[in-house]
Amino acid sequence: MTTLPTTGIHLLEPREGHAPVPVQWGVPWPRGTVHELPELDLREGERRRPVDSWVTARWPDGSVKWSGHGGLAPAGDSELVERGSTPGQVAPLRIGTGADGAVTVDAGSLLLEVSPHPAAPIRRIVVDGREVGLRGRIVASSATGADPAAPRREHTVRTTGVRIERHGEQQAVLRLEGHHEVGDEGQRERVLPFVLRLVVTAGSPRIRVLHSIVWDADPERLFLTSLGLRLEVPLRAAPHDRHVRLAGGEGGFLTEAVQGVTGLRRDPGAEVRAAQVAGRRTPETSTWAPTVSGRLGWVPCWGAWTLRQPTADGYTVAKRTAPDRPWITAGAGTRSRGYAYVGDVHGGIGAGLRDFWKLIPTQLDVAGARGDTAELTVWMYAPTAEPMDLRFYHDGLGQETFADQLDALEITYEDYEPGFGDARGIARTHELVIDAFPATPPGEELSSLAAACALPPQPMVAPDRLHAARVFGLWAPVDRSTPQRAHLEDRLVLLREHYRAQVEQRRWYGFWDYGDVMHTYDVDRHTWRYDVGGYAWDNSELSPDLWLWQDFLRSGDAGAFRLAEAMTRHTGEVDQYHVGRFAGLGTRHNVQHFGCSAKQLRVSSALYRRHLHLLTADERTGELLDEVAASEEALLRVDATRKVREDVYAPDRRALAIGLGTDLGALLGAWLSAWERHGDAEAEQKLRSALAGIGELPQGLFTGEALWDLDERRFDTSRDRVRVSHLAAVFGFVEVVAELLELVDDPGFAHAWDEYCRYYLATPEEQTERFGAPLTGISLIPAYSRLLAMHAARTGDRALAARAWRAFLMGEGDQVNTDSMVGRADWSITRVEGPSVLEPVDEAAFLGTNGAAQYGLSAIANLALIGDDLPAQIPYLAGAEGTS
Repeated sequence: MTTLPTTGIHLLEPREGHAPVPVQWGVPWPRGTVHELPELDLREGERRRPVDSWVTARWPDGSVKWSGHGGLAPAGDSELVERGSTPGQVAPLRIGTGADGAVTVDAGSLLLEVSPHPAAPIRRIVVDGREVGLRGRIVASSATGADPAAPRREHTVRTTGVRIERHGEQQAVLRLEGHHEVGDEGQRERVLPFVLRLVVTAGSPRIRVLHSIVWDADPERLFLTSLGLRLEVPLRAAPHDRHVRLAGGEGGFLTEAVQGVTGLRRDPGAEVRAAQVAGRRTPETSTWAPTVSGRLGWVPCWGAWTLRQPTADGYTVAKRTAPDRPWITAGAGTRSRGYAYVGDVHGGIGAGLRDFWKLIPTQLDVAGARGDTAELTVWMYAPTAEPMDLRFYHDGLGQETFADQLDALEITYEDYEPGFGDARGIARTHELVIDAFPATPPGEELSSLAAACALPPQPMVAPDRLHAARVFGLWAPVDRSTPQRAHLEDRLVLLREHYRAQVEQRRWYGFWDYGDVMHTYDVDRHTWRYDVGGYAWDNSELSPDLWLWQDFLRSGDAGAFRLAEAMTRHTGEVDQYHVGRFAGLGTRHNVQHFGCSAKQLRVSSALYRRHLHLLTADERTGELLDEVAASEEALLRVDATRKVREDVYAPDRRALAIGLGTDLGALLGAWLSAWERHGDAEAEQKLRSALAGIGELPQGLFTGEALWDLDERRFDTSRDRVRVSHLAAVFGFVEVVAELLELVDDPGFAHAWDEYCRYYLATPEEQTERFGAPLTGISLIPAYSRLLAMHAARTGDRALAARAWRAFLMGEGDQVNTDSMVGRADWSITRVEGPSVLEPVDEAAFLGTNGAAQYGLSAIANLALIGDDLPAQIPYLAGAEGTS
């Protein structure tokens, strides 16, 4: 029997309130320590609650590497401990299936029934035996043109399948699949496939909802005009006992009744007014002041409310009595928490959208509140917004040939090719909640639930615990024990915080945009180059996602986690193709996320998704990892280097060109993920074969590219040439190899990797001795310093460690490079105001995302590997050309 050590769990951010909301998180375990998970509880003080536990990854010896856990959110610090002999305080879930394929989940006071109904799969939500939610469904509409006045057509949204994806005693995940249908009868077109996940947790009134939609429609013919989650809410009470709540931005709500009795010319009585505002049942009307009770028929009943968030900086609220009556302004604010409630004293439904004001344009609607059934709709794309236009942003400018396209690349850095700037195949996931109530809840309870919708509680283990498990390669917890270390730590914090501030100041928000950052800065316009070809959205170029995750692992900083989480949600969905001819590939940086013609594995890399999945046990991210498990097949459809090849090549199953860097790193990450998560024997065989093949190549990784046999799953090891790419090791290759060296014992590969680390930044004389001539194409010197650091750490060569630090701190050659961010002593942030900028901004003109990401990754790796060899003086601070 395995005896687990107690594991400390903390929340990333302090919680607002103590609402019983569901959470999931991951825990790593050192190799060989845990072989099977026992039943576990979450202990908080003297209180213990049972949690579900499952294995999400295993070490090569079969022991548990990562476990996932699900249950109710703790209020603060807690401990994961083995199940006690005392029964848990939360009754277990009960799950049943019906003859019609319906699935029922009984979570105690909450019961959810889901059916494979083509139009309304959320059949009913029951609280304390009373139906409070009915016919929950996805709703959408579109137009055939981009003109806001173009006629709109309602989509038929069909659910085609329901299954239980995961369930335990405390939590169940239901997975619903479906698609949209548009067009006239007889000419119906199936588009926009989606997955709707419903997470139910014992003891919680909250259903966590994840909606993932894939855009597979022709952008020239379909322009989305709305997309939402709608529920029907039975109303049984009199209009004055029906209530609507819409969340503002600071914990407050618009607090309304369908038929208001406050503010009238005549007073019904203080007790009546207080009850209505609080959402309680009002006294019998016979006890009211007769001057009001006898005139209730003259007081209007309001049937609908709408909260519209068209931008990140403002929302408006309005209401009306009927569809043929005008909207009356009811309030306004800046950033709504994105949560609404409708119900009465007999029950109701609250629903909300996480990142509501960041995923604009969004909207909340309540309709039909005067009748027997209200409708509550959370709009992921607001019907009041302009039609969504996903056409390519220019007409091609006459770039018909590769020669023209390469020439244009020289001026705008945009890799254009007709037909490749295609949105078909990208996706987006939204996180929503549905809360069920037996009666209108008090304001404090509703505020707590809205806060947990806007920023879900996230349990986590500490950096020391993560590091002790030896997961995720080259990093160590933050160490400020010397002035030199503290200096580098300060710079790492500055980089992270600058990007967090830039997201806000530059308003990098929107349905498709939120989560990404820009690539390169324009010092003349004091803005990022949002409109210049390949300099705009970054799309994982040079691994900012990986940098932010490694930064979080070592710091435990909540801001780092949320920045990395949003980026992973974005890059894993929007920058990657999920269906169609580019499935399994991602898109290089561009003005539009899908715009570049370079469709490559380096962007769809599992290395950028593993952290989020393993740290949170998120099912959707796991699904994204599965999508790329055999992504090498995608290279048969697209040759990433087709425009610059000097050899004769066409993709061939028996001789598929694999770049020994950007391609190989992504493939190793995909195979590693499939192996550790599923015990995938084919993935393990491919991974081991690839490593062995590299070890057999005469020039090892310096071969640059090798031919892979998809059927035999091995490299042709006869190629003997030397070719170096400056991008080879800056897309996660270093980090995944660092992991694999501890997982796979292959002396040939280990030697090839050690040579790569030793000679990439070797002197021309050393390179000539090994290869017959100096290597060409060497650049990104600070980034590659971590290769030399790996070799120095393995050999204990302190002179090489000093060279690695010199390369990192000074850049090219032996002179301080004061023009680059690396050798620059002054990293001041400048405030820019006045007529040259739209709004005041903080500017760091010396920073670009390529440099920031690689600086971050290299600093993190070098500190972990050779931190004790940091020079006593930082050259650019001392004004010296060397170290002392």
